[in-house]
Amino acid sequence: MEHIILLRGVTPNGKNAIPKMSYLVDILTEAGFQHVRTYIQSGNIILDSDLDLEEIREHVHTLIKEKIGADLKMVIKNKNDFEKIVHENPFKEEYLHDRVHVILYQGFIQSLPLEKLKADYGEEEICIGDHCLYLYLPRTAKQKKLNTNYLEKLFGVDLTMRKLNVVEKLLTK
Repeated sequence: MEHIILLRGVTPNGKNAIPKMSYLVDILTEAGFQHVRTYIQSGNIILDSDLDLEEIREHVHTLIKEKIGADLKMVIKNKNDFEKIVHENPFKEEYLHDRVHVILYQGFIQSLPLEKLKADYGEEEICIGDHCLYLYLPRTAKQKKLNTNYLEKLFGVDLTMRKLNVVEKLLTK
């Protein structure tokens, strides 16, 4: 089955750096994952595996920590979940597509205490989807309130964010 892994906190240098995505592809392929490929330097991995999501996460986390030295959190979903995320996007034509982001959680998004989102975020908008949170973050927003760090503190869980156009691109890789 095809899975997409989103690494959280990849940096160009420092403790969470992944020097070359091609090296990451090599170590994952050597570990037995099939059709491994990456998209951009920020930690997006597509691969095939018959392992369950938790086994994939443990294996990939261990490999990255041992071979590269980065201790990265990650969200892993199957490709079908990402297709649903794109299809269910509530921000349609009247919104700038490149300003739509998705927040992903390893568990079920509906299991989070979503009532905590009842607040005024100014020009920023948030919608609760079946598989993620959708954010609209216009360039005109003075101070971005809706960000991964804020939402992680609010919910007490690990999350990761990607632009919707990155998620769409991952489906074509």
